[in-house]
Amino acid sequence: MRISVFGLGYVGSVSAACLAARGHQVIGIDANPDKVALIASGRAPVVEERIGELTAEVVRSGALRATTDVTEAIAASDVSLICVGTPSAPNGSLSTLYLERVAEQIGRTLAARAPGEPRHTVVFRSTMLPGTCEELLVPILSKASQLTPGIDFGVAVNPEFLREGTSVRDFYEPPKTVIGELDEESGDTVAALYEGLPGEVFRVPVAVAEMTKYVDNTFHAVKIGFANEIGAVCRALGLDSHQVMDVFLADRKLNISPAYLRPGFAFGGSCLPKDLRGLVYAARRADVSVPMLSNVLPSNEEHLRRAFELIASYGRRRIGLFGLSFKPGTDDLRESPLVELAERLLGKGYDLRIYDANVSLSRLMGANRAYIEARLPHLGELLTSSATDVLDHAEICVAGCADADVLTALDKAGPDQVIIDLVRLPDAAVRRARPGYVGLGW
Repeated sequence: MRISVFGLGYVGSVSAACLAARGHQVIGIDANPDKVALIASGRAPVVEERIGELTAEVVRSGALRATTDVTEAIAASDVSLICVGTPSAPNGSLSTLYLERVAEQIGRTLAARAPGEPRHTVVFRSTMLPGTCEELLVPILSKASQLTPGIDFGVAVNPEFLREGTSVRDFYEPPKTVIGELDEESGDTVAALYEGLPGEVFRVPVAVAEMTKYVDNTFHAVKIGFANEIGAVCRALGLDSHQVMDVFLADRKLNISPAYLRPGFAFGGSCLPKDLRGLVYAARRADVSVPMLSNVLPSNEEHLRRAFELIASYGRRRIGLFGLSFKPGTDDLRESPLVELAERLLGKGYDLRIYDANVSLSRLMGANRAYIEARLPHLGELLTSSATDVLDHAEICVAGCADADVLTALDKAGPDQVIIDLVRLPDAAVRRARPGYVGLGW
């Protein structure tokens, strides 16, 4: 395939050299003539493991060359990879100046192409916030070229997952390949670039691809911050943090796994809130600042508030709550976020009915019974033994569990009833297209 790569920094230089090494004809474009001259002499513009030898090899073979001329680059390629920078301001906002400039240049060049030339595909690898491609860059391309995106030219977003220091290795051994495609043909073109490389390929809407890079990097930052705060607490308590984390990391079922990483409702129960409070208390007692750990419970509280405000936004008074325990398959109500939600609804005068197949007032004992008697002393008047009874009562159905009988009842919801999904019901993807359904975080 004939490929042009805009921007010869870390991402662009590595992408250009690696694609050339895979047998493609690649031309790099950069406004900096010094970078172009380095490529022309067989040297990489960046310092990176293996990139020097790889660049020399593909330049020598004729598979990679460079220019400052956009028209020349577009004429010599069928696919353009955009790898220009999107620098961040102190407030977190991104500068899209370079992206806009390149989109304008490519658009004008496409406008001047002769009729009948192969369709050109523009692929954005730069990190950019969701909506940037479709709401900003595609209109610029379309206006400058006077062509129709998705028909006359292709557009895709293909975020990179290259770590500086190991980027060549990461190119050949990606954890995954993400392709945000404006149309199927654009996605096919991008997929062909990476054919044969390991890792799962995800072909998704453009904005999902844009968001993926932010989710990945934010989670990496969260992991580092978490580990460092645990290390600070361990040191203050006289413990070897690496020994503690060795035990933590050995758990691949819950700790290093997909567990707890699907957006849903707030956490609760007799363990997580209590133990988090305990660790934060121990840190404070040792005079150790742990801002990340200290803000987990406030973040959880904010998520609960979002659920309440979503319910309140409809202005209806009769609420049916499906689920009350802190997680499915148990009757433990201690620090359940659903109990907290029910308490807030009652406090604001809502007419509430509750169904939870696992919760029976007569079977509650010990600390569990004491907790609910303190929080919802009139629970017996709110609980029903039938999901259908709750459905019949409700103007708003709040799904806090996905038990079979709850799903059956919700399938019978009328067109005037609202379903607010806190747990992502199994058929949420289908329900999202129906009026009256809203998910808390999807």
